[in-house]
Amino acid sequence: MEEVVVTGMGCVSSLGNDPDTLWANLLAGKCGISNIEKMDTSAYEVHFASEVKDFDDSENFNARDQKRYSRNIRYAVYAALNAVKDSGLNLEQVDKTRAGVIVASGMGGMDIYYDGSAALATKGPRRVSPFFIPMSITNMATGEISIRLGFMGPNFVTTSACASSNHALIAAADQIRLGRADVMIAGGTEEAVTPVALAGFANMHALSRRNDDPAHASRPFDKNRDGFVIGEGSAIMVLESRSHAEKRGAKILATIAGVGLSADAHHITAPREDGAGVKLAIEAALRDAKLEPQQVGYINTHGTSTPLGDVAECGAIYDVYKGDVANLKINSSKGMIGHMLGAASAIEGIITIKSLIDQKVHGSINIEEQDPAIKLDVCKDGSVDHKFDYAMSNSFGFGGHNSVVIFGKAK
Repeated sequence: MEEVVVTGMGCVSSLGNDPDTLWANLLAGKCGISNIEKMDTSAYEVHFASEVKDFDDSENFNARDQKRYSRNIRYAVYAALNAVKDSGLNLEQVDKTRAGVIVASGMGGMDIYYDGSAALATKGPRRVSPFFIPMSITNMATGEISIRLGFMGPNFVTTSACASSNHALIAAADQIRLGRADVMIAGGTEEAVTPVALAGFANMHALSRRNDDPAHASRPFDKNRDGFVIGEGSAIMVLESRSHAEKRGAKILATIAGVGLSADAHHITAPREDGAGVKLAIEAALRDAKLEPQQVGYINTHGTSTPLGDVAECGAIYDVYKGDVANLKINSSKGMIGHMLGAASAIEGIITIKSLIDQKVHGSINIEEQDPAIKLDVCKDGSVDHKFDYAMSNSFGFGGHNSVVIFGKAK
């Protein structure tokens, strides 16, 4: 099977709309979580999020289309076009019948869906926009990117809650591994800072309620964590077969060394407390990569800052390593960028690749007292230099969906 490599990356986030800016801010320990500006939250239980700000995609969409298209699609197009630019792909020389797009979304165009539903309820069916369906469905970001690039290969969306974009990366890598494509655009996008999403997550008591101190609300691994913080944005990678990338002289950023999938088969929202599903996915990824656990020196965890999830994941990691974790470092990026839901694993994959390239691990912020049940080095004292050849990115979703991707240093 073809080896899959990463040759380009693009992103939209609360800490920067390109990977270099995002990475610099993470290393500096900056936090992108603050009071919500997009909407009036006075009637809500939660007033803060990791919001995208200073976003300008006027080069991609005119003023009229900026109103018609969901942010979910606009974020994805922006990140994808920048990823292609970063990769150096010459679109005139790519066989577009062997180039595809798989971009995940957990919920799609939620603002469009909310506005359409409100129009139906208050003004009647004739006032529902004709753009309601194409702008709200989860697959349209994938469709729009393929239209912009002319890519006619494999094209679909993966939706598995917070595991969605790892599943997109895995599905895209499989198209290349199986010889169905030479180039794939893959990642995730989400516009979660919306009225319905905020109310829904708050009312199920999944979110932190530290309204008096948003910057310290997301605190993975801390003893007093009380829930996650909604984030939004997009992250996209260009994947290629090694032979295709080398033939055109591409700069290879990392390899996809192995992937793992599993299900908790347990509960619609709660993780298995024994971490058995997580352990299965990690072990599957290690087998796929033909690696021993100790060869993976860094894990960007799912680390959402929920009471059950952090302990279950870290316990599973400890079990896979059989307690031999002296050279392992883990962290969670969600303390600084929140939980980007369907885009979370893609942006954390970009962060993992930046870590591999620079041989640095960013710190996990807001840990005042590490949970004693977590027996791993969580980089609570800030960013550190660290030598490692392989790194893992974990992502798990409501419904018990577990997904793991192992990235390798570029050779």
